[in-house]
Amino acid sequence: MDLFESPAQSKKSSTEPLAVRLRPTSLKDFAGQSHILGPGKLLTRAIESDKISSLIFYGPPGTGKTTLATVISCETKSYFEPLNAVTSNVAEIRKAISDAKKRMELKGQKTILFIDEIHRFNKAQQDVLMPDIEKGNPVLIGATTHNPFFSIV
Repeated sequence: MDLFESPAQSKKSSTEPLAVRLRPTSLKDFAGQSHILGPGKLLTRAIESDKISSLIFYGPPGTGKTTLATVISCETKSYFEPLNAVTSNVAEIRKAISDAKKRMELKGQKTILFIDEIHRFNKAQQDVLMPDIEKGNPVLIGATTHNPFFSIV
């Protein structure tokens, strides 16, 4: 491990962009979004008590949507499974859900299924995802730059 590496970062590839390698892994290191993450705020309390339910983060690029999802998975000791709605297909979604179920059965570890660009999901992708998300395994965290009220069916 490098002098400037934390244990969480040691798993990250040196070919990843610097911003990814230096991404915070705890709430205390996360800057901004104090209106939802300040002391005593609902999301902070949910993370600290490991009572996270499915969420959709909405905002312009660079506001910390992906970073916050990563922090949540680190803080709750959940497995982080990232997918991109643009490039993922139904088979990949089914595999991620199957892996999450196995992980819960074998290790008792929750899975955070992070879907970037979730507004791009088509009906078939949504239909595969819904039954298991409604049961709570995996926990879905979606990220979008489009207002989910208008763009997510």
